[in-house]
Amino acid sequence: MSDTEKPIGVAVLGLGNVGREVVRIIEESAADLAARIGAPLELRGVAVRRVSGDRGVPVEMLTDNVEDLVSREDVDIVVELMGPVEPARKAILTALEHGKSVVTANKALLAQSTGELAQAAERAHVDLYFEAAVAGAIPVIRPLTQSLAGDTVLRVAGIVNGTTNYILSEMASTGADYASALADASALGYAEADPTADVEGYDAAAKAAILASIAFHTRVTADDVYREGITKVSPADFDAARALGCTIKLLAICERLTGDGQQRVSARVYPALVPM
Repeated sequence: MSDTEKPIGVAVLGLGNVGREVVRIIEESAADLAARIGAPLELRGVAVRRVSGDRGVPVEMLTDNVEDLVSREDVDIVVELMGPVEPARKAILTALEHGKSVVTANKALLAQSTGELAQAAERAHVDLYFEAAVAGAIPVIRPLTQSLAGDTVLRVAGIVNGTTNYILSEMASTGADYASALADASALGYAEADPTADVEGYDAAAKAAILASIAFHTRVTADDVYREGITKVSPADFDAARALGCTIKLLAICERLTGDGQQRVSARVYPALVPM
């Protein structure tokens, strides 16, 4: 790497737990990142709702003006960690329109607007990355979009929600009921204060919509996904599953179905029997 290599400017939108960790990695791993990338990464600014001096980031790096930050000429990459669909959607579109590549893990937004955002990135000749939106650190999105680009994908299935997987695993291994396993997950920090999105399958449905949209080159939203959570799963269900040599997992299953000379896409999330 040349000493005169132009730095890559990064803007971070949001300073929650993930945002703080991204900032920490950029700052503390600067030399390692520069060696891997071939150019130094430099933090240009962090967008927050409220600018104050108690955020763990120098106050001069903070701004509450998202549009100004993502349109700066010295910003090359925008990392969106704001959370809800809006204002994240507007921020990402603004960044793309200004020629910035974007990284996001916003499942709710992607489940609704993957096509719109991808088209905006294509028009601007920049990149939109969202690998972490599904399955965390497990590479799923890139294999679908690149490694399998020349193949016809017929089915994508898997466990895509860690909270429910922990709860069901506890029920299977200890005989605990749902309420006890959920309480254990909450005590360990695996479940949110309001676990509805996880235990009712909304999180998994959003991920299934993203996977189906990419795998089958069509628009699938979370509303198109059949969804059933795990709140009604009981110890008796596990007894019955074991008698069949199975256990119970919350699966996301996306399929390309053919019938009557037509093709359609099926996406569903539900507790399913899985052979042990």
